[in-house]
Amino acid sequence: MGNLSLSKMACIVFVFCAATAIASPAQTLTTLLSFDLSNGDGQDNAMILIQGTDGNFYGTSSYGGTYGGGTAFKMTAGGTLTTLYNFCAETSCTDGVYPSAGLVQATDGNFYGTTFYGGTGDGANCNSAEGCGTVFKMTPEGKLTTLHSFVGADGWGPAAPLIQATNGDFYGTTYSGGPNGLCTGTVGCGTVFKITPAGKLTMLYNFCSQTNCTDGYTTFAPLVQATNGNFYGTNGDGGTYGFGTVFKITAGGTLTTLYSFDGTIGSPRAGLAQATNGDFYGTTHVGVSGASTVFQMTPTGTLTVLGNPCCWVYSGVVQATDGNLYGTASVGGSNVNCSDVYGPAGCGLLYKITHGGTLTTLYNFCALTNCADGASPLAGLMQATNGNFYGTTQGGGADDYGTIYNLAVGLGLFVETRPTSGKVGATVIILGNNLKGTTSVTFNGTAATFTVAPSGSEITTTVPTGATTGTVEVTTPKQTLKSNVAFRVTP
Repeated sequence: MGNLSLSKMACIVFVFCAATAIASPAQTLTTLLSFDLSNGDGQDNAMILIQGTDGNFYGTSSYGGTYGGGTAFKMTAGGTLTTLYNFCAETSCTDGVYPSAGLVQATDGNFYGTTFYGGTGDGANCNSAEGCGTVFKMTPEGKLTTLHSFVGADGWGPAAPLIQATNGDFYGTTYSGGPNGLCTGTVGCGTVFKITPAGKLTMLYNFCSQTNCTDGYTTFAPLVQATNGNFYGTNGDGGTYGFGTVFKITAGGTLTTLYSFDGTIGSPRAGLAQATNGDFYGTTHVGVSGASTVFQMTPTGTLTVLGNPCCWVYSGVVQATDGNLYGTASVGGSNVNCSDVYGPAGCGLLYKITHGGTLTTLYNFCALTNCADGASPLAGLMQATNGNFYGTTQGGGADDYGTIYNLAVGLGLFVETRPTSGKVGATVIILGNNLKGTTSVTFNGTAATFTVAPSGSEITTTVPTGATTGTVEVTTPKQTLKSNVAFRVTP
């Protein structure tokens, strides 16, 4: 078995605790659990959670666990935690170590993710004693299979979650590696890759392929597949002015730089979200004014700054069912009674911003004594089908090792389709709450056949003949639920 030192980073661990709540006229934040260093579970849980088809929440921790190499975990809506896998269980961490990017649940029901280090690749090729990172598959029960070990020349250090594209393959980025070392003079400038569910990896693009790295490098963020089928992402460095880029890349690997940041509004560290209006929304980290920004960008690259949430923003935004954008700032806000690690600039906050740029602070962390409600929300938010948002903090909590929380702002139930597009006859999974007794499923008004899972949180259906692009509706004994985004019927 592997055995790793935990000294590389401050550690955060889960322990189940009684929920606490802070109420305001418009929203309620509930602490579901607090991390505890002595518990032996995962640490440094700074990844965005995902909602599984069974209604539970899934994520990864970068460090900690039985062997110190991080964990993959499941959490119920009530806050009960189950560790599914402890990384570095194999000699020399050939199963991967430090899963820094979170999980994606694929259409086959399994979870896929990456580890920043580990695997069977020669670590000497990526300046790491622990290997160059892996791509893995994990069943809902926690059985892990390593699909690919990076070797440096094909990339190393995947720091962002994978996405599953409409063709069923997975697409991702690496922080470094590849054949181009002009950005640092050492080991590669990062890559974009595709990998099949069976583990066949294809490099699509090597960053810093252009003179002076005008195509960018240092990719922390995941890709997003747009409704036009292309992928969009960000680089934290490089570009025309050296402060990062927004890029588009086709499924075949043709990359176009859409925007180069000049430092005035900072550099992007997070991925993009495509809203229902077709534009992309993202964030930058600390511009010349000292504030981070939320921006809007058209598919052709015209960028508009919407607002400044304050201070340090490492995560992106999510468009909620009310059409507004929601996000986190890891530093900032009105409470400064956290440790010097997070203050005196503030202990972090949650915010909402409209498409017109109206910014509202929803919650200031460290509102409770000893920051029992958490501090420094580094990861972004996800909206679950119950309408609430879920997220994590790095600090605070009952033992000052961070929390998992939910935030209710009065948004109602909805359903989510996986995937969000497909041909007539394609299988579609619909996620939701209390779906037992469903009497109808329609795709933009066209009825479909369906089966409801015993859990009541999942429906399996197929795109019906005659369906057109539009909202999916599920009729239950109590109400009709609409999908959060339109389902796109493809040719």
